[in-house]
Amino acid sequence: MSRRYRLGVDIGGTFTDGVLIDESNGTLQIDKVLTTPQDPSEGFLTITQRLAAEANLSLDQLHSIIHATTIATNAVLERRGARAGLLVTQGFRDILEIGRQIRHELYNLQTEKIPPLIPRQRCIEIPERMDHRGEVLLPLDEAAVAGALSTLRTQQVESIAICFLHAYRNPVHEQRAAELIQSLWPEATVSLSSEIAPEIREYWRASTTVTNAYVAPTVRTYLDKIEQKLSREGFDKSVYIMQSSGGIMTAAAAKERPIHMIESGPAAGVAAAAYLSELVGFPNALSFDMGGTTAKMGLIRDHQPNVLSEFEVGAHSGSGAGLVRGSGYPILASVVDLVEVGAGGGSLAWMDSGGLMRVGPQSAGAEPGPACCGQGGTKPTITDANLMLGRLNPDYFLGGRIQLDKEAAHTAINVHCAQALGMDVVEAASGIVDIATVTMVHAMRLVSVQRGYDPREFCLVSFGGAGPVHANQLAAELGIPTVVIPPSPGVASALGMLVSNLRHDYRVTRIHPLAEVELDELDTIWRDFTAQATDALMDEGLAEDKMLFNPYLDMRYIGQSWKLPISLPDDGLDATGVAWLKNAFDRQHEHLYGFSVPEEPVEIVNVGLSAIGLVRKPQLRDVPGASQPVAAARKCARQVYFAELKDFMECPVFDRHALQQGHVVEGPAVVEEMDSTTVIHPGYMASVARYGILILQQQ
Repeated sequence: MSRRYRLGVDIGGTFTDGVLIDESNGTLQIDKVLTTPQDPSEGFLTITQRLAAEANLSLDQLHSIIHATTIATNAVLERRGARAGLLVTQGFRDILEIGRQIRHELYNLQTEKIPPLIPRQRCIEIPERMDHRGEVLLPLDEAAVAGALSTLRTQQVESIAICFLHAYRNPVHEQRAAELIQSLWPEATVSLSSEIAPEIREYWRASTTVTNAYVAPTVRTYLDKIEQKLSREGFDKSVYIMQSSGGIMTAAAAKERPIHMIESGPAAGVAAAAYLSELVGFPNALSFDMGGTTAKMGLIRDHQPNVLSEFEVGAHSGSGAGLVRGSGYPILASVVDLVEVGAGGGSLAWMDSGGLMRVGPQSAGAEPGPACCGQGGTKPTITDANLMLGRLNPDYFLGGRIQLDKEAAHTAINVHCAQALGMDVVEAASGIVDIATVTMVHAMRLVSVQRGYDPREFCLVSFGGAGPVHANQLAAELGIPTVVIPPSPGVASALGMLVSNLRHDYRVTRIHPLAEVELDELDTIWRDFTAQATDALMDEGLAEDKMLFNPYLDMRYIGQSWKLPISLPDDGLDATGVAWLKNAFDRQHEHLYGFSVPEEPVEIVNVGLSAIGLVRKPQLRDVPGASQPVAAARKCARQVYFAELKDFMECPVFDRHALQQGHVVEGPAVVEEMDSTTVIHPGYMASVARYGILILQQQ
């Protein structure tokens, strides 16, 4: 059987992770290197070369490479994007400045609005006007477009966003302006709102288009550099990029619409959780991805991640878990439903002005890192606390590649926390972990209870380098009965890319009462979307029998501002189907908000279609059945502190790779592997299931 190798590379804030899978037998090879913030492509190429060398491969033998990166997100967060300009309809120059006119923290007197990515002096008005039906009220002033380009050239702009009023209904003015730019200024990058986000809500559409324009040159330069480096090494195939929606797209598509890769890395983790929970027979799962910088939670129902149609980038953390709604740049694009908090292994513990200890959201990152890592860090982190509590092996962090300095962790916690609190270092370390746990519990409730779901009815899929250390405690706090920990959890997000399908999303605004819907018009839109999606997927090398199409409608009660997506019935949309849609909307509204109003009419807001291209899923390698007692996998024993006991207990330490299917490890115990550590609390046990997956449950 010919061998096919696929590589997934995930660049995080602290580590760059890689997974190489041999599809002929499911053998995995994994690696982690510190992220190279000054040039993330260096870490990408390093881990690619290392994994290929370990497998005795040349890069031209790889069938595909899938990549998740925070390059677009960081460009926004760090304000390192392109110098961009905006063309708007005359009279709408201040659209970015005005924003949404909401106060995102009502009682915070120091709160400030996030500054626009394009300042007012680079926003230029163009005489033109469409009405809400897409009919021309004022023709496009082409001379004004040429004059605007001359002005933007003098301001050294390299990327241009165009957002004309009601372009979602009729894009001809935007398209003509783009043609003029291409003829007069061909080197400029152009983003059209009618292509990026053809939907109502002018500010949201403008914000999405502007963000795309702001990050596009940065993303293009980065991906070009990746492709050039790979080409020099002999890899000449397409590189695929993880999307925020949980699907993948080609690098060529990502260069045109980088807005779809803003939440690239976190989405890969949820995709991994959906795949892994299905392997062990759990259709509903909560994903818990705790890396070096953040902890991310997602929800999976019927094996599918929950996907939203809008989100924010650049929002800041509030006093509780999660991000403050309204404090970031709104984006109209499909995204896996996630709650992200600053509670990763490198999150800093610090004392506030009132003498209370806080944890995160600030992080030590890859440089200088936690105090115990010996890279110059002096402030305490969650990793330092776990080391002091005996949860981590100082001689086996990252498989022994990094030696942890327990004395440095002790000093950092003592100087910055314990002395101020008047307690010993172990108590302070336990407090750091407890505070982080409370933050993560709150985040998990946001993504489950606030969405109308009981976390006790889900399993918890835990991964990330730090996730399995905290998973048992988090599940106990939430009453979650089962924890699923995959093999090599520290690189599970990279694995998630290898099991993700190609995906393209299409959506356009067509406001119309559902009771008066014109079925022919909707069918025409869906046929057009299907044709576009088919062409895109075929260009990516997919056969038509591997394509799935999910048409849907965004709907709301007439008079509401927000909408809910409702998928069409399997047998299509007819008069009976319209009644079915109304009932489905009422049920969904009841589930999410606790009430519905069946007697009230509803209206269609958007017509949408999700196109999925099914890719071959790698089959994980199974582990052998137990042929010897579990004690054979025991490495040693050490003292581990448990907050519920308020004391240390001697715990056996097991080698994860020596455990066999059917083995049961009774807590308290620790299971170690190269990229992560699993802590099993008293009263719990871990059984080894297929593929070496650990299942933690109460005894």
